[in-house]
Amino acid sequence: MFEKRYRLNLVFNANKVYDRQVIEGIGEYLQAAQCDWDVYFEDDFRSRLDALKHWKGDGIIADFDNPEVEEILKNTDIPTVAVGGSYHHKKDYPRLPYVATDNAALVRCAYQHLKRKGLPQFAFYGVPSTDYSRWASEREHAFVEQVRSDGFEPHVHQGFCTSAEIWETAQHALEAWLNNLPNPIGIIAVTDSRARHLLQVCDHLNILVPEQVAIVGIDNESMARYLNRTALSSVEQGSKQMGYEAAKMLHRMLLGYPVENSLVVVDPIGIAERQSSDYRALHDPYVIQAMHFIRHNACRGVKVAQVVDYIGISRTNLETRFIDEIGCSMHEQLHMTKFYRACELITSTDLPFDEIARTCGYPSVQYMYTVSRKNLGMTPGNIACRRGLVKTISCDLNI
Repeated sequence: MFEKRYRLNLVFNANKVYDRQVIEGIGEYLQAAQCDWDVYFEDDFRSRLDALKHWKGDGIIADFDNPEVEEILKNTDIPTVAVGGSYHHKKDYPRLPYVATDNAALVRCAYQHLKRKGLPQFAFYGVPSTDYSRWASEREHAFVEQVRSDGFEPHVHQGFCTSAEIWETAQHALEAWLNNLPNPIGIIAVTDSRARHLLQVCDHLNILVPEQVAIVGIDNESMARYLNRTALSSVEQGSKQMGYEAAKMLHRMLLGYPVENSLVVVDPIGIAERQSSDYRALHDPYVIQAMHFIRHNACRGVKVAQVVDYIGISRTNLETRFIDEIGCSMHEQLHMTKFYRACELITSTDLPFDEIARTCGYPSVQYMYTVSRKNLGMTPGNIACRRGLVKTISCDLNI
């Protein structure tokens, strides 16, 4: 017997990476369950709320982080599954089946990562509190609670809402906040977008990242990951799993089965560790500056002599300090930094190997092959097949 052909409305703003991933998870469930559903979705990927009031169909999956959507659908008689952020007060959840990202766990993942790096102080860059940013307020609350429970002082800056009109004012306010923070410090940004604000301001103020300020975002957004010189570490939400669970829940409702668990909270996938949070507890100010110079210039083909010129002390003096703090020579660190960057690009992009070789300062792709075989006994092609290899490489190479 064939299942009825249901009409499904997806109420999301898929111009946002989080919404797109939720929708992708919904699609994965439809494929796995072989659901022959008609899915309604706006052509420009935005939800039209006026049209939603008059829409007649069989089921809805909607973004309840948007209070207008919640208001329209809270009393609907159409089977509806809500998707949004988690809350620390149970009373704040809607009276509908609900699939949530675990805001406290997202923050905990970032915070524990920064703690493991040995950072002694922590801060949070959020967004102004509004009805539309309840998810951000929950993350801020989780940060303050977790940091205080460990005996640290939480530093928080909400800043301004992002807009072209007040961009300069917002960046100046962020500069003032960063200048008044102690360092070294780890900062959790409420989203990757806010993390990029931090990276830009640190660059303008000559604040060393990650040597003085280590930064972690939330979303692991691939589209804008490399818009800054410093690659961003980020916590990846289980957004696709949220979409999958929401579609599964709605399917049961449409078939007339009871919903076994009306609240599903989805854990984050984990943290993608990149340069912005790769903090090492260094004490020698000359070595800190040398490491920062190497991180940002190794792939430009700089040599040890240029590192020495930048720092402004004798080569023997700097080399001795460097080996004492880092455990290897500056030449070795330059080599390892280039190779780690090459491995990162091989495993996270679709760039051709000859382009990666040029980007990382190798004279030819054949030379990069030789370096790869010498360090890992693998070709770049072998490395590309092992997406989880970069973290292991960073440990093996002391990056």
